[in-house]
Amino acid sequence: MKYEGSCHCGNIAFTVEGAFTEAVDCNCSLCRRRGGLLGFVPREKLHLTVPEENLSTYTFNTHAIKHHFCAKCGIAPFGEATAPNGMEMASVNLRCIPALDLSALTVNAFDGLSR
Repeated sequence: MKYEGSCHCGNIAFTVEGAFTEAVDCNCSLCRRRGGLLGFVPREKLHLTVPEENLSTYTFNTHAIKHHFCAKCGIAPFGEATAPNGMEMASVNLRCIPALDLSALTVNAFDGLSR
């Protein structure tokens, strides 16, 4: 399915293709504060519908993941990284996709704090 998503103010907007039935709830120092539910897709399945200049980016620890957020409203709709197999991936905050029924998702805990 193809979905539209955005930050709260719409400064960052995107479309993403995926069959989201599961979400990851990570407990790393950033995710537990941010409260997102993550869904993963190959990076080419996520398309910005706004200029890339609208993205603000934060990295920490190993600086392997680009955590993108909106400098206007503070919402973090997605991140980008390279998977261990070399594939470019996007981690989408599924809470930023209004059409998704979050209650229908299977939520899997991920212990990012211990990594």
